[in-house]
Amino acid sequence: MRSFAQFGNDLYTGKLSFNFVGRRVLWYSIAIALIIVAVVGTIGRGGFAFGIEFTGGSQFTVSDVAEQDQSIAQNAVATVVPGAVTRIAVIGGDTLRIQTDQLTNRESDDVRDALAQAYNVNSSDVDASFVGATWGQDITSSAIRALIIFLVLAGVVMAIYFRTWKMSLAAMIALLHDLAITAGAYGVFGFEVTPAAMIGFLTILGYSLYDTVVVFDKIRENTSEDGGGLTRTFAESVNLAVNQTLVRSINTSVVAILPVGSILFIGSVLLGAGTLRDIALALFIGMLVGTYSTIFIAAPVYAHLRQNEPELKKQEARIVASRKASATN
Repeated sequence: MRSFAQFGNDLYTGKLSFNFVGRRVLWYSIAIALIIVAVVGTIGRGGFAFGIEFTGGSQFTVSDVAEQDQSIAQNAVATVVPGAVTRIAVIGGDTLRIQTDQLTNRESDDVRDALAQAYNVNSSDVDASFVGATWGQDITSSAIRALIIFLVLAGVVMAIYFRTWKMSLAAMIALLHDLAITAGAYGVFGFEVTPAAMIGFLTILGYSLYDTVVVFDKIRENTSEDGGGLTRTFAESVNLAVNQTLVRSINTSVVAILPVGSILFIGSVLLGAGTLRDIALALFIGMLVGTYSTIFIAAPVYAHLRQNEPELKKQEARIVASRKASATN
């Protein structure tokens, strides 16, 4: 059975090759289908589930509870504010977090007393706080502004580094694809969007871009080596570069995803730490999507953008003619 090292060596030399570029229509179709599912699914669920930091509201934390039955908290809130929308989460082994719509000071005090009585704890064990909607709007504006600045700067730097705007455009398309799919996963499955999740979104853009730059560097190396004695078309050189960096992309992704998955498990299951869970979840989804987009989206899009250049079309025609001549001899 072929070892993984031999598998990687065969990919690098071209002895073994997967036709990523040639099947780009299939990859585009899958990406478009995923984005449609993300958009439709998010709309079907009524939009994103934004955290209290974005929407504003009141939050209560009940510590040292012996019973973690969430219906107790829901009933306690309902006795004070009937019909209030309540979101309840278990934090750690003995703490509950209850979030509601914005309450008045009187309602907040009454809910705190009701929760303390329902869980048989002291009122001092129930912490009450609130977040104004204005602060959430500021956070949203800052996140959007940071995203736009990042995309613009990343696009300009890549265009300068690779000396072609087409590589930069292909990388930006892959980044937007990553954002759409990752955000769609939050919308479809109802994961809460918090500031920690937004930090995770911005972080995965850097990871995805790094992986794309490595592949594009190899593409530039392969295409610059194509001199007068051409044996490969431009698309074939791009495809070879993707195959040559495939094992590296897989290894990098596994090494990155394993600790993130561990943090996600520890934050969600063992500690109940909301911030750890939110960051790790965004990173976990984004890294998976980023690895996919580098291989199946970024490189094929770059080859697609350049396929109609006159010089490359002449080059491809000469190579095809040479191969036909060799086949007839």
